[in-house]
Amino acid sequence: MAQGKIVIEEFTSEVLRDNPLGDPFVRKIPIYLPPSYNDINHFPVIFLLSGFASTGLSFLNYRFGRPTLAEQLDKLIADGKMAETIVVMPDCMTRYGGAQFLNSAATGNYMQHITEELIPFIDANYYTIPGKDYRALAGRSSGGYGALVLAMHHPDKFAALACHSGDMNFELCYAKNFPKASVVLERYDYDIPKFFETYETSDKKPGDGFVVLDMIGMSAAYSPNANKSVPENFDVPFDLRTCERKPDVWQRWLENDPIYMIREEKYQNALRSMKQIFIDCGKFDEYNLQFGARQFSDKLGELGIAHTYEEFPDSHMDTAYRYNVSLPVLVNAIK
Repeated sequence: MAQGKIVIEEFTSEVLRDNPLGDPFVRKIPIYLPPSYNDINHFPVIFLLSGFASTGLSFLNYRFGRPTLAEQLDKLIADGKMAETIVVMPDCMTRYGGAQFLNSAATGNYMQHITEELIPFIDANYYTIPGKDYRALAGRSSGGYGALVLAMHHPDKFAALACHSGDMNFELCYAKNFPKASVVLERYDYDIPKFFETYETSDKKPGDGFVVLDMIGMSAAYSPNANKSVPENFDVPFDLRTCERKPDVWQRWLENDPIYMIREEKYQNALRSMKQIFIDCGKFDEYNLQFGARQFSDKLGELGIAHTYEEFPDSHMDTAYRYNVSLPVLVNAIK
């Protein structure tokens, strides 16, 4: 079986150079080049976005009994199920665990990093077919959210998207964990900087601390506050002691929820311009994301926006095998 090649591009980002968290501005970006890659052939491009607390390099991790992404792509191409394609895996990791691929005063401008830096860099340095019609987005979990929202904000850059178990309907997927975060933070006197210092410096991270880190990461993405200091340069959407919701902050979160975004005509038009929209979710998702996915699909149907929607009998974890379904669909739309 012919094999593609993985190139690790060390990319210096001027957009991320002075990011608020002091995160690295030189990023390692894996790029999959298909088996027949050369200066004669030119290829469409998929930007594949990682989940929360993961990065582009995570796609290359070996796990027993599970193929890496490169192995998945090689087999799809060898079996004739997918045309040869370049796949770019951005690094949007932050000290808070991720950036949701948004521009934020708390973490940095990661959407701008992808759309204004990575896209032109890839087109200038690799044998791509330039232009939005030959470019797609895909991702799972927070990466699925990023794929959907990037396409909604930048229909001039992308022509297709695949959203696997993407974050949506924040009331169902995030709010249920607010009480859990509050219980953990009580041990730190509801002091987020105290928690974060402990979490960041611990060799073994406290197992129940991830729910707080997730709350921090989402607050930084959806409700940043540049008037506060790191590691608390954001507004939390609930009272840490009582769990009472803060309506003004929660509203800022909802403005980034695809379920609410799709109510706006500009985002409807962006989705309508896509050649392919692929959405799926496990029926037993631990974060209730199947309900948001159903609602979003129903809304697309009401608006007459063509899309593919699938559910599969699985949970939220270890579902990278679903790329075997979505990536051929995307490539067929942009090849």
